[in-house]
Amino acid sequence: MPVADSQATTGGPMIAMVRRGTNSAANVSVNAAEIAKPQANKRRRTLGLLIANVDPDSCDVICNWVLQFSHGLRVECPFALQSSGVETGMGRLARMSDLELIHAGKVRRLYAWPEDRILMVATDAISAFDFVLDTPIPDKGTVLTQLSQWWFNQIDYSNHVISTEVPVEFAGRGVIVEKLEMVPVECIARGYLTGSGWLEYQKSQTVCGIPLPAGLVDGDKLPEPIFTPSTKADIGEHDENVDFATIVASEGEELAAQLRDATLQIYSQAADLAAARGIILADTKFEFGLRADGTLVLADEVLTPDSSRFWDAQTWQPGKSLPSFDKQYVRDWLSKESGWDKASDTPPPALPAEIVAATRARYFEAYRRLVGEDLLLG
Repeated sequence: MPVADSQATTGGPMIAMVRRGTNSAANVSVNAAEIAKPQANKRRRTLGLLIANVDPDSCDVICNWVLQFSHGLRVECPFALQSSGVETGMGRLARMSDLELIHAGKVRRLYAWPEDRILMVATDAISAFDFVLDTPIPDKGTVLTQLSQWWFNQIDYSNHVISTEVPVEFAGRGVIVEKLEMVPVECIARGYLTGSGWLEYQKSQTVCGIPLPAGLVDGDKLPEPIFTPSTKADIGEHDENVDFATIVASEGEELAAQLRDATLQIYSQAADLAAARGIILADTKFEFGLRADGTLVLADEVLTPDSSRFWDAQTWQPGKSLPSFDKQYVRDWLSKESGWDKASDTPPPALPAEIVAATRARYFEAYRRLVGEDLLLG
């Protein structure tokens, strides 16, 4: 790993970020108490981290923050253990560096695991409008992982999970999964008209080329669920809604049909389960992979507040109010209240504490309403 010059430029601790495709590190000097955001957004994929000129107390502040936001950075630091022998956040990060990081997505980190398997870890990062936001949502990664596990146990479809027995530093947010050949398609099922589908409908009365009845409003239930795939873009690029013919052209007719049928099958089962709990599953996104024998397998996260729109059935009012238990709350704040122009090339602002707290509460409420019990941490 390239190592940065460790000369401090201010009196505070210095964080040096090593970025993909470079042989040097860009130094950023910050005060430990003022750390509020990572030095990585949709255009900067961080691969390594060197911390220097830091006293042990500040070191632990920094490293607990890094653990919360971005599992998986390779780390070098003089304070792996405090003199008392009690392991700090840095100690955990140092041991994490022994695992080979094979992929870092917007929210998840994938590590090589014995027997050709993968350790998948969900961080507390949250993304919106193709940006990874500067502010994490505490414990969000645990909610995503635990809710996914509950859904995997409800859904009648093969999935990639092998074990939830993971190293202690990943407890609650990590799972051991199969290594699959991932299909580069976002498989989206819509049972209701909203989001990008609503925007397209207003222009053409279609969604991904599928004609819909006239007169629908935002939040209306569709006559039947529809398969509306999108391309799976790299971090920093935009996913693009496409029609079924595009997926046939890229993946072949047989696999495209499998993706469509599996997506609608899983959505229908999940929507019925959610409805019985007073939740509308408006839409959701699945990802699939292929085993060596060609078997299609449900992978990644499934039916979480990150990948789905969950509405309260009692307060659902098409064309009016669509209270949700998902990250639409964050999207709405960014686009309507923050003053940020999402059409610009400027990264979104940090989330205020009250938005973080309200978002976290919605994620935990989604878990409680669906599973039927509170998610206990620790």
